[in-house]
Amino acid sequence: MYLGIDVHKRDAQVAVMDEAGEIVEEVRVANANLDDLAQRYAGAEAVIEATTNYYHIHDTLSEYLDVTVAHPGKLTLIANADKKTDRVDAKELARMGRLNSVPESYVPTDEIREARALVRGRQRLVENRTDYANKIHGLLSDHGITRDIKPLSVSGRESLRDLSLPAPWDELLASYLAMIETLTEEIERLEATIEERAGSLEETQLLMTIPGVSYYSALMIYSVVGEIARFDRDKEVVSYAGLNPVIRESSDSRIEGSISKRGSRQLRWILVQCARTAVHTCKDEYLKQFYDRLAGKKGSQKAIVATARKLLVSIFHMLDREEVYNPPGVSA
Repeated sequence: MYLGIDVHKRDAQVAVMDEAGEIVEEVRVANANLDDLAQRYAGAEAVIEATTNYYHIHDTLSEYLDVTVAHPGKLTLIANADKKTDRVDAKELARMGRLNSVPESYVPTDEIREARALVRGRQRLVENRTDYANKIHGLLSDHGITRDIKPLSVSGRESLRDLSLPAPWDELLASYLAMIETLTEEIERLEATIEERAGSLEETQLLMTIPGVSYYSALMIYSVVGEIARFDRDKEVVSYAGLNPVIRESSDSRIEGSISKRGSRQLRWILVQCARTAVHTCKDEYLKQFYDRLAGKKGSQKAIVATARKLLVSIFHMLDREEVYNPPGVSA
């Protein structure tokens, strides 16, 4: 049997298909009751789409079914269907499972899920804190205050507390400052947990031997890349990050364009940050020499993106071989 399960927030549409391709059951099931359905069809194959809440459902179903998670961005048959309903989607997932044509999505281990939760949690706290800093900048602008005051710095917040604003803006400013203080404390608390987690994992310990890679960036890279064994070559992980150049070929020409950006934006961002630090702050010879050579020809922005790609290639081989950062010798 083949189960196509179109998962939503609270329930799921299920289509059950037999070996001949006939639908033998269609049912709407509360997500909390999916384990009952899975027990009835124990040993069958099931296909679900990688939605925001699929981890728990995948784990529940996997106790009884052989579960494949479909990549949502590659489900072109479903996305392009003329008649798109939950029933149609569930049937199509079951059909793809029967034909063994599911574009699979990676299902991270518990360890990697935990790492993802930590770095994404910190990222959201930082974004929230930045929102309050922007609210303060807007409030100051509304009152004609043009001084460059940084609400995220300790000295900046002290300066803001000394400002005299009319009511109720004085209360709003105090409230925004209090929120920044609270979020800063929570970020610092979470960073301590992230540092401890990064120090306990072999993969992140290896990554932290790279100049410019901190415990936070190491855990983020590891959480997004996942198990390195799922990539056969460095080109695959480069493509996964969307750092691969777009190639346009004709009968007599080959043009290498900008990067594809068809991949993890979060991974691209952190790699570029690490590359900047390695080149400009840590002055790592291997990456800096590569950057300097390109920057003179193509400009700093293209050079730093290419350096991030080169860094990712090094990361692939480090994790694949379980080796610390040890780049080849640089020319004099």
